[in-house]
This record gives sequence, C-alpha cells and structure tokens, in this order.
Amino acid sequence: MNTNKKIARIAGFLYFLYMLATIFADASRTKLIVFGDAITTANNILASEGFFRIGFVSDVLAGVFFLLAAWALYVLLKPVNKNIALLFLLLNLGGVAVQCINMLNLFSVVLLLSGADYLKAFQVNQLQSLAMFFLYLYKNGFMIAQFFYAAWLFPLGYLVLKSGYLPKFLGVILIIECFGWLMYPFQFFLFPTYDLIFYISATLGFIGEFGLTLWLLIMGAKDEPSSLA
Repeated sequence: MNTNKKIARIAGFLYFLYMLATIFADASRTKLIVFGDAITTANNILASEGFFRIGFVSDVLAGVFFLLAAWALYVLLKPVNKNIALLFLLLNLGGVAVQCINMLNLFSVVLLLSGADYLKAFQVNQLQSLAMFFLYLYKNGFMIAQFFYAAWLFPLGYLVLKSGYLPKFLGVILIIECFGWLMYPFQFFLFPTYDLIFYISATLGFIGEFGLTLWLLIMGAKDEPSSLA
C-alpha cells in the first residue's frame, strides 16, 4: 500500500472516530437538556449524571480525534501547498481550542448541581438557574467554534481539488460546505429565528465531511503526481 493511501486511511479512521464520539456525546445530552426549563434539566442531569459525564468525556475526545484527523490531512496534503495546509490545520486547532475551553461551561453544570458544601449559600432554584445559564453559555461557545470549523474547509477543499490524488468533486463539495456551514453561526447570532438556515448547513456538512471520510477510509489516495513529488 502506498504512503498516501496509508495516510489517507489513517485520516479517514480518525475522522470517523471523531464523528462517532460527537454523535454519542450529542445523544447523551439530547434527552437531558431542556433549554428554558431549569428544573426539568437539573432533575434529568442528576438522575443520569454518569451518562452526562460520559458524554462530556466523549465530547473532549471528539476534539482530540478531530485535531488528529486534521494533522493526518495536513501530512497528506502539504506536498500540494505547505502554507495552505498549515492554514487549515491552524483553523482546525482554533476550533478545537475554543471547543475544549467551552466544555468547562458544560461541566460547570455538574459542579453547580453537585450539592457541595461551598454551594449551600445558594438556594436550589438559584443553582438550577445558574446551571441553565452555563448551558446557554456552552451553546454560544459551541457556535463560536463553528466559525473555525467552517473556515478550515475552504483551504482543505482547495488542496483536495488541486492535489491530483483525491477526487476533485470532493474538493468542490468541501468549498461549498465551507460557505454553507458558515451560515450556521451567522444565523445563530444574527438571525436566531431562521431555523431553516441550520438545516441547509447541516445537510451540506453531512454530505461534505461524511463523503470525505468514506472516501478516505475506503478508497484512500493515489500516489503523488510527479509534479508534486
């Protein structure tokens, strides 16, 4: 197996692990968090605290897998243009950094509802309201990370398009996805009532990144063209 194919499959495998960890983390919280209902959310989390903690760890691991996948793609694509490859790696790193720091807001909920002695100065309803506040803070931090996660797709798509050892249509899809996914955080902060934009972004994101992951896992990549070697 040529080196490019090995690196591509490593990148695809890491990308796939990232997706699995993200899906599991989201699923672990979907039925627990009811935005706008502090009491129900607090009771749900306390009743399934272990599951909530596992989802938290899964989310952190997702960030690690995503960064490692970006590193593997950097190794694969840097012969095309090292500076542009470094750009998408740095944009990915920025998103992962924001995501991981933002995870502290999510874990703050567990701390606030823990019943620790130092929290006895607060009423139960105050702690529940604070927990909901940090969940909303987490939600906003998550959306900030999406600016980086959308932006990294443009230089990535460009290098895939120019590489000669990955299909050009994947590069085109990734570039389109960049602009489609950017609509998601812009919509969230500027037009919060237009939910339709999210569904467009999510559809483009699924097609682009899932398609890239499958191709890397199954097909890998060709040898470098002589002009890039």
